[in-house]
Amino acid sequence: MRTNHEIDYKIYGEEMQYVEIELDPEETAVAESGAFMMMDDGIQMATMFGDGSKPQQGLLGKLMSAGKRMLTGESLFMTAFTNMGQGKKRVSFASPYPGKIIALDLQELGGKIVAQKDAFLCAAKGVSVGIEFQRKLGTGLFGGEGFIMEKLEGDGMAFVHAGGHVFERMLQPGEVLRIDTGCLVAYTQTIDYDIQFVGGIKNTLFGGEGLFFATLRGPGKVWIQTLPISRLASRILTYGTAGGRKEEGSILGGLGNMLDGDGW
Repeated sequence: MRTNHEIDYKIYGEEMQYVEIELDPEETAVAESGAFMMMDDGIQMATMFGDGSKPQQGLLGKLMSAGKRMLTGESLFMTAFTNMGQGKKRVSFASPYPGKIIALDLQELGGKIVAQKDAFLCAAKGVSVGIEFQRKLGTGLFGGEGFIMEKLEGDGMAFVHAGGHVFERMLQPGEVLRIDTGCLVAYTQTIDYDIQFVGGIKNTLFGGEGLFFATLRGPGKVWIQTLPISRLASRILTYGTAGGRKEEGSILGGLGNMLDGDGW
């Protein structure tokens, strides 16, 4: 028996997807500000502190819950969409950049998912959207994108967005996967997560991919993206300003530009 609202959904599109959520009367979906795309007449919007997962929580508790979300770069407020009409109504939420929307049934995934801090799109009301601090020292010092993450808890449907192509990996007990911190979208709570240093002078000077990566140890499920938004933004900024060449590394980039006629 689910305690969160039970919603039906359908995902449309290929590279720029949106998810359409079907609400029965009095059912509610919650979403980040800016995710909304369209809705049927009869759905009522309301702005609220936090995620609305604890309706009996006092004002101070709501403020603290919402304030924690600011550490992940999200807004203090979320938007609730409630079907106040007769019959089924639909509301749609769009992905913010090219990629895929991942539907997560928290009831089937152990009740908790840890995701990148900008991955959450929308969810059934009752799903708690909080923050997950990685407690290991290496993660805190060097984790970059992987240090402060979001946690989605409950037994309802939640939807996250990832960039590029997205795929799943099921890790067996003791199986280890090493991955760029930005390419990690989400993982189940049974996964052991840490940050590992990439040693070697060549990696340090010419690697171009950073000095640290995430290590994930099974058992559990992992979702991986091929194009983190941070990587896309960095590449656009580099080529839009100085015609940079990250693929040759920071030291050789200028020489490569001069040789192929791109300038410095």
